[in-house]
Amino acid sequence: MARFFVETLPAAGEIFRLDGENDRHAKVLRLRPGEEITLCDGQGLECSAALTETGDYLAGETRACPAEAAVGVTLYLAFPKADKLEHVIQKAAELGAAELVAFPSRYCVSRPDEKSLPKKLERWQKIARSAAEQSRRGRIPTVRVLPSYAAALAEAARADLPIFCYENERSRTLRAAVEAAPFRTASVMTGAEGGFSEEEAAQAEAAGLKICTLGRRILRCETAPLAALAALMYAAGEF
Repeated sequence: MARFFVETLPAAGEIFRLDGENDRHAKVLRLRPGEEITLCDGQGLECSAALTETGDYLAGETRACPAEAAVGVTLYLAFPKADKLEHVIQKAAELGAAELVAFPSRYCVSRPDEKSLPKKLERWQKIARSAAEQSRRGRIPTVRVLPSYAAALAEAARADLPIFCYENERSRTLRAAVEAAPFRTASVMTGAEGGFSEEEAAQAEAAGLKICTLGRRILRCETAPLAALAALMYAAGEF
């Protein structure tokens, strides 16, 4: 069943028409009268709607979207090079991430300037929306940018389970951190191509983040956040 995000869900029994990009998409699908689509408000609620003979839609009852995760996971990503961030946004949205937040760190080779940032954010948000539609989610992950590493640490530390993925950690595993206590919210902070410096790792630990290893193999900057996110979803019973 095709899925469309709208600003406001129609009331049950209301007759309405799609507009803009949603209308164009629906026409491409060549739906027949009686066939249904799903409307979602992007905040976790959805309803079915049936196409009528006149080309309008008849809305059904509103319900909670069953595809949303029981835990809220926010990914904090040091700016990577090229289009790697776009890949992470798409796959993280499919896996159930609640938010994706990019920030600068010491070893970031590339970061958007103030002039190009608005257009990049618009594109990143469209990627998150498209992935949420494809994976039948009830929420569209928010994509944001923070101005500094310190700001990212301060935000990430507020989660029930704040994870800092560090390639030089040898003792604490992600599994050990996850099994230490139940959690409803989690944050995962990962580095750019060069990882994190010792000073940055120390700052993270001082801020209250749990320094963890993702195993004996070094993961690429676009692989690490997705691996950690999948592990958290598994631990939360989402798989």
